[in-house]
Amino acid sequence: MILAYYVHDLSPFLIRFGGGIGIRWYGLSYLAGFIVGILLYKRLAVKGYSALRPDQVVDFVTMGALFGVLLGGRLGYLLFYDAGQFFHDPLIFFRVWEGGMASHGGILGFSIYTFWYARRHHLSFRNLGDNLVVVAPIGLFFGRCANFINGELYGRITNVSWAVQFPKEMFFYDPERLERLMMKASAIDPSFNSPDAIISGVSQSLSLQTLLAGEISPRYPSQLIEAFLEGAFLFSLLWILRTRCRLPDGFLTGIFFISYALVRILGECFREPDAPLTGNLTRGQFLSLFMIFVGLLFLIWAWVRPCYPAALRKERKS
Repeated sequence: MILAYYVHDLSPFLIRFGGGIGIRWYGLSYLAGFIVGILLYKRLAVKGYSALRPDQVVDFVTMGALFGVLLGGRLGYLLFYDAGQFFHDPLIFFRVWEGGMASHGGILGFSIYTFWYARRHHLSFRNLGDNLVVVAPIGLFFGRCANFINGELYGRITNVSWAVQFPKEMFFYDPERLERLMMKASAIDPSFNSPDAIISGVSQSLSLQTLLAGEISPRYPSQLIEAFLEGAFLFSLLWILRTRCRLPDGFLTGIFFISYALVRILGECFREPDAPLTGNLTRGQFLSLFMIFVGLLFLIWAWVRPCYPAALRKERKS
């Protein structure tokens, strides 16, 4: 029996004004992550878990998101996944509308910014990091959901009943196969004469959906798997540890680095590799190994030189 898989037909735009201009879900995902992250970080600050005052949180998260996540994420993607093109054409850095952000780069960028901010304002780097990693998975969750809406970073080929067919797979077809598909699509509607036109027309034509259902490979919706692992699961784990356990500064940062690395390695098992393998490891899995090492260093640091946020010091006195 042939299963009827869902042919991905979601638009990357919430509102489109024409051409490639409009309000994109991808941009909204970053905005949602920043807003929710700020609100949760403020809550932690009010309860005494953070060295930051509640009124300092907005500036810290906003500037960290700008110089850490956006700058680090973009630069990380170009260096880790598209270095050849970046060195050939450095101005590609500014063409953010073409996509391309790396979570490893964003994490590294925000870590560097947090270290600088802590030194400048004479605050505990470990304390800032602990509260930051608690709310960071919220941004990862929204970002992965936006990846799914965009139909990018899709999964490996599978035959599970909940597989999804992503039309953007066409961009990796050989010229002959792509030409045959476009001829069939053009027979349905002459305007379906390019991969971009076909992708845009999926939601408008049932006949086109039927054609693609017989041409496109069913794949894991790896973006949603990663949204659960990197987002919902990590946030729940770290929030419980932050609010229910008495842990020294730096411990949660270590747990985040190790846990993120492990769930990323697991999630990559469902995701189509988007860069050459390093041995048997995808690029994401290989980069995650370094995060495990960094996480262990934070755990050792927290154990050797323990110090606690105000809320936990009060608990001990009482």
